[in-house]
Amino acid sequence: MNRFYLEDQIDEVKLQREEDSAQVDFLDLCKELGQEFQRQWEESGDYMEELLDIQKKAIMGFEKETNYFKENIRAYLKDRGGIKSKYPTWYDSLEEGIYHENWGMASLAPWFTPEYMNSASAKVIGNRIYFMENGRMVLKEQKMSSERRSQLIGALLLLKPKERSNRDFHEIYLLDGTRVTIFKGDMVKKDQDVIIFRRYIIPSYTFEEQGERGTIPKDAIPLLKTMVTLGFNVAFLGAVRTAKTTFLSTWQSYEEEDLEGVLVETDPEIPLHKLMPKAPIVQLIADNEKLSGITKNLMRSDADYIVMGEAREGLALDTLLRITGKGTRRVKITYHCGNPEDFPYEVAAEIVKSLGGDQEFIAKRVASAFDFLFHFVQLRDKNQKRLKSISEISLDREKSVILVRPICEFDFLSEKWIFAPSIDENKRGIALQENSSKYMEFEKILAELASRKGGVT
Repeated sequence: MNRFYLEDQIDEVKLQREEDSAQVDFLDLCKELGQEFQRQWEESGDYMEELLDIQKKAIMGFEKETNYFKENIRAYLKDRGGIKSKYPTWYDSLEEGIYHENWGMASLAPWFTPEYMNSASAKVIGNRIYFMENGRMVLKEQKMSSERRSQLIGALLLLKPKERSNRDFHEIYLLDGTRVTIFKGDMVKKDQDVIIFRRYIIPSYTFEEQGERGTIPKDAIPLLKTMVTLGFNVAFLGAVRTAKTTFLSTWQSYEEEDLEGVLVETDPEIPLHKLMPKAPIVQLIADNEKLSGITKNLMRSDADYIVMGEAREGLALDTLLRITGKGTRRVKITYHCGNPEDFPYEVAAEIVKSLGGDQEFIAKRVASAFDFLFHFVQLRDKNQKRLKSISEISLDREKSVILVRPICEFDFLSEKWIFAPSIDENKRGIALQENSSKYMEFEKILAELASRKGGVT
């Protein structure tokens, strides 16, 4: 039996009491440091503008400016004799927790760590925080108070200094391209303001990987590859989060890297410089106002193809039709549309709303501009996406009628894709001119897929 010494037990109790007395409430410590930093900043006088710039860059994600805060926090804690505090489990360290509670992303911070690098979205709704995990929004244990939400919104608005802070809607971009959408004021219910973070996860997807996920039919992958080679003009349709942008990126990755391209986006979502680092692709961010100044340049562009991510504005869509009217091939766009047959009319409606004109005439221009429409849907399990259909779109010039004919449809009962060959003669001629041997391969594959009466997986 070990000997028991009362003196040792007393020393252990004293040590524990000393450690407990050194513990400080986390939120009290955050408040203390926040007030100390504010006092120092106010005393700095002329440096106030520079300090605001440091905070702006820190919240954008610049490492140097973020470290400025953390190093000063560490120095302060050291000067106070190594103050200790039990910090929330969602932070990796005490100084990180103090930084985020005062100047960073608060309890939303874990979404920016490697653990959630594949999470496409995070939301703050009232005091609740949600992260997208495996296709579902998951409620997290941490909360964000009304006061802290207001502070976070104020910090985010530093990134758009020319924008009025009293607006009820804001859209902001962080350094890594993350889009931040803010709803507040009269647009939301009391104390239910909303902050939505959405980022584009750079896909390394191949058609094979998407086939394994069940998004597309594996047996049709050779068909898709020949379609890329033949340079068809394609539109990827569907609601939000139906894999339109992912499929566009995948399709684009099969393009020849020596072809010149132009990417036009309203929001910077598709990083083609990372997906195709060797390809000569010009990437432009332009809304209607900016696009009006470069439309002529785009029209005169000698690029081999144009990509329009999340096409939604009339001028952009009209510019696209003008470019395809010149004979440009390999055009690709994503577009919010729930029915392929509505696509030409919805595009025409946007153009008419912005520029005027006859909707029926413009819809026929749309039908002439594109070759195939890929329609995607999201299943009840939000992590599951499906290619619902591939439709050929064309204009019967003799009858002046728009034709939208499915060549592939997903059967939800059998969970298989059914194919049917239906190729417009005009498209056939263009494809033969582009690459006759590849077109004959395409025609053969499509006929073989259509012959499988039980469907294709």
